[in-house]
Amino acid sequence: MLSYLSTRGDVTNKNFTDVLLSGLASDGGLFIPSSHPDLDTNRLRSFQGLSYAQIAMQVIKPFVNNDIDDDVLAALIADTYSADNFDHDAIAPLVQIGPNAWILELFHGPTFSFKDYAMQLLGKLFDHVLEQRGQRITIVGATSGDTGSAAIEACKNCKNIDIFILHPEGRTSDVQRKQMTSVDSPNVHNIALKGTFDDCQAFVKDLFADTKTAEKIGLSAVNSINWARIMAQTVYYAAASAALGAPDRSVSFAVPTGNFGNVYAAWTAKQAGLPIEKLVIGTNRNDILTRFFETGRMQVGSVEPSLSPSMDIQVSSNFERYLCHLMQHDYTSLKKMMNSFKTEKTFNISNDLMDAARHDFRAYRCTDEQTTDMIGTTYASTGYTIDPHTAVALHAATQVLPSDPSTPIVTLACAHPAKFPDAVKKATGVAPAMPEKLAAVMDMKEHFTVLDNDYDKVRDFIVSESSAA
Repeated sequence: MLSYLSTRGDVTNKNFTDVLLSGLASDGGLFIPSSHPDLDTNRLRSFQGLSYAQIAMQVIKPFVNNDIDDDVLAALIADTYSADNFDHDAIAPLVQIGPNAWILELFHGPTFSFKDYAMQLLGKLFDHVLEQRGQRITIVGATSGDTGSAAIEACKNCKNIDIFILHPEGRTSDVQRKQMTSVDSPNVHNIALKGTFDDCQAFVKDLFADTKTAEKIGLSAVNSINWARIMAQTVYYAAASAALGAPDRSVSFAVPTGNFGNVYAAWTAKQAGLPIEKLVIGTNRNDILTRFFETGRMQVGSVEPSLSPSMDIQVSSNFERYLCHLMQHDYTSLKKMMNSFKTEKTFNISNDLMDAARHDFRAYRCTDEQTTDMIGTTYASTGYTIDPHTAVALHAATQVLPSDPSTPIVTLACAHPAKFPDAVKKATGVAPAMPEKLAAVMDMKEHFTVLDNDYDKVRDFIVSESSAA
């Protein structure tokens, strides 16, 4: 039976609910499944014609095992992917923009971001498990833009959770920030850190390593370091593939990514049997992933603001999960590599491993100028409006389209264009229509605390405000 283990090798044989609540492993590693479920041909073929929720149940069940009763799990999934949470009947609809080019719209949830597709389920899973166990937890997360609002939306009504979200002060769009800070709920705490997203993410990891504090507040995570986020994200790859003819037809995906979580979910789906031809990574000017696939060296640079701020990242936390697989679970070497990376900000891998990595992924960078051009060109040629993050992925998709005419390539649209109105209007000359719910937050009062880039100050604030402490 599938269980969970840490990428650092010191924590093994964990069940799903333990992994859900703990987030990060106690040895500092990330949880991964001991094996991948088998989505065989017959099961994949049965997905055709099913609803998104029905596909989700089939994909998610093997990862959960028997930790949650089937009837309960099915009800949680059906409640998540319903008209109450998502404004499109298909939940994650496909839109064709060219002969073999498609857009997967992942912005129909309550915060108009792809993060909703995992976070809405995560909140319900947390609430159910905590109620069963009679526990209270403190969730601490870092966001470069969309994770925070999606996490807050999912947890604001959870009676057994206090949630703290760190965002880099002045480095998110106004819409992204206000979606987080306009929520007035006693269990929601926004922290504007005087630093970068990588600083925010580092503090979250430091809190988990601070075992005394972590135990005191019942620490858990909603970032993509939480395996349940990855699990839930595999669903929309399965749903899109089924809609385009899987398993009798392969599909390629182009994914905008900084933290590597979204594209790692696609890789996970492929390991389970989804017929994915190519996985194409799109990065912006903060191109640590593209540079890695070009050179074999992971080298942290400075974080530079861009038109796609959710990807302004230089430390791709989820990459450790993929490295564990790539290095064939050599935990000792991986642990040494990750500890060195934390201090030296760089590591290299062998040519043999690099060849294998390039077989799994292709990566392309997209400048701000190219982002603007892609938004404008797409609008002019198709009438379809995309946001800057989608533009980064679509730019990457165009790099493989000419050599791959037979396989459809699906570009993930991870945010509603109205979340980035200035960039879209500059590129198209037309301001994107603002959904009513999104427009409403712009005039609402904000609630957040500005803190210095100092771990002790952040830790002390969280401990003082957490009801679980």
